[in-house]
Parts: sequence; structure tokens; C-alpha cells
Amino acid sequence: MKRVKMSIIGDVQGVFFRHFAKKEADKLELTGWCRNESDGSVFAVVEGEDKNVDKFVRWARDGSELATVENIEVTDEKYTGLEKEFEIR
Repeated sequence: MKRVKMSIIGDVQGVFFRHFAKKEADKLELTGWCRNESDGSVFAVVEGEDKNVDKFVRWARDGSELATVENIEVTDEKYTGLEKEFEIR
């Protein structure tokens, strides 16, 4: 099992990025959350099976149809299992 935190930078607010992130996380059976940051980025914490977390990270590099992702910073963390679902904050 794997946990990552991610900062997604670019035109990712106001383009339904978080909504599509939740749909993708639910499809991949991942838990965690995402929120808009004051600097215009989206921050996310994602947990689940290694291969599915990796798939989510690859998805986030492109983002939703309307988003323009310029950069993504991914940091591995220790898996906690505390998250029960993926939510938008």
C-alpha cells in the first residue's frame, strides 16, 4: 500500500479538477482528499494500492479536460490507512 501527497500546479482551479480527481480516485478505489490552495494549485493526499496510486499520479499529470497542468510535485509518505474515502475539501 502507498500514500503520496501531491501539489498540482497550473490552471487547475475553476476547471472541475477536484471533481474529476474524485471520480478518478473512486474508480481506482483510492482514499484521501484534495483541496484548492491560495496560490492557485491543488493539493492532494492519496492512499491505496501501489499500482492504483501510480495510475492516479499519471492521470493528475494531464488532469481534467479543461485543466492545464504545468507541474506536479509528488512526495511519498508512510501509508496510514486512516482515510475511508476520497473527498473534496
